[in-house]
Amino acid sequence: MQLVMFIPDFVGKTSAARGVLKENVTREEAAFNIGRVAIMTHSLCTGNLDNLKYGVEDKMHQPQRGEHLYSYLYPMIEAAQCAGACAAYLSGAGPTVMALTSGASGDIFTQREKERTDQAVAKAMIQTAEHFGLKGKLMVTTAVNEGAHVVKVEPPFSSDRITYRDNI
Repeated sequence: MQLVMFIPDFVGKTSAARGVLKENVTREEAAFNIGRVAIMTHSLCTGNLDNLKYGVEDKMHQPQRGEHLYSYLYPMIEAAQCAGACAAYLSGAGPTVMALTSGASGDIFTQREKERTDQAVAKAMIQTAEHFGLKGKLMVTTAVNEGAHVVKVEPPFSSDRITYRDNI
């Protein structure tokens, strides 16, 4: 799975992002979002990435932020999905839009070009940004199962006789 992110050149203010949200959430909205969490979890656990697009649907914050702050949001989501993304959504409170893509299997460097969709999705997201006059950068990366970890220490732990993980 690849993560394709369009990161606009502006900072989304938390106060503005919170300011457009409704004061109360209806039972229907809460039930909808809770159901989507179950769909997302099941999709990721089973590897059925085709259902992820349903798992990232939202009624509690994306519609309000898309309408009032990020007019490019839903057109970019639609463009990413039409180009082959499994799912696309507002990352956090925004302004970044994240799309998830997949290939046949394994690392993007071991896949044949026709198995990959990340480049088509990236191009579609960039075209949408350009249509809205939005400057930013596009980043393609992968998810990791490991959180933060040490990559370098001074002085190093490793020596010529003992090597620690990642040669730190």
